[in-house]
Amino acid sequence: MLLVALAVNVSMTLLKLLVGLLSGSLAVLADAMHSATDGLSSLLGLLTNGLSDPEPDRDHPYGHHKYEALGALAIAAFILFTAFEILQTAVHRLRGGLLPLRLEGQELLLLLVVLGFNILLASYERAEGRRLGSPLLTADAAHTSSDIWTTAVVLVGLSGAVWLKLPWLDVALAIPLCLLLVRVCWTVLRSNLPLLVDQIAIAPEAIHQVAMGVPGVLNCHDIASRGVLGRQVFIDMHMVVDANDLPTAHRITELVEEHLESRFGKVRCTIHLEPREYASPAITFKGTHG
Repeated sequence: MLLVALAVNVSMTLLKLLVGLLSGSLAVLADAMHSATDGLSSLLGLLTNGLSDPEPDRDHPYGHHKYEALGALAIAAFILFTAFEILQTAVHRLRGGLLPLRLEGQELLLLLVVLGFNILLASYERAEGRRLGSPLLTADAAHTSSDIWTTAVVLVGLSGAVWLKLPWLDVALAIPLCLLLVRVCWTVLRSNLPLLVDQIAIAPEAIHQVAMGVPGVLNCHDIASRGVLGRQVFIDMHMVVDANDLPTAHRITELVEEHLESRFGKVRCTIHLEPREYASPAITFKGTHG
């Protein structure tokens, strides 16, 4: 999938570079740079996807999910870089004077072809990302979608500059486009940073409610969770059970794991059993951040 994205992005970059050089349009050249970052993000995706594996192994007993999150953050950096480049290009055009563009119908047709391919690629990546539960493909789809908006804005600006005799139009549209790209960048960051900083995955009160609903559980405290709900969640907790022998206590903890997995999906629990006098009212931890 990422090989297809890489091939399409390289092709689109070359087409935009050709149009930009033929027309003298800095906006198209900036858009070509945007497509180049798409290609870089797809290449980065290939590298990180080769390292990413949801199953644990000896060297990574908690799996490899963070490789994909790191790749998604790099894509967000590419998006932010693109927004800066588009804004910088607009400023250069204003400072250098709005010269007429050497643009004809075939150049606009090429940009329409590029737009169509980008729409197809973004739709396919988004669908595959949802099907596979891959944040990397979803982030790359968001980046490709930002390329769609870039190309559409460039088309509108160039059409206005040539047919309506408004050479400033493509420059004026660059600013809201930059804001859109920043928003896409923030969306990618917001969906991947929690995994990297081990942010809470499930409210401890919800885990406590499920655990206390299992017969034989007397107390459940010091609950912690991390990961991504729907993909893989790791849960740690301390527990007091109504059992006088290890086999009975073990069966109770297995029931707790089954109930948690039934409620929240794929989870991996570490349960620390304690004697009755260790029971605590503190469900989870408190610190500097509350």
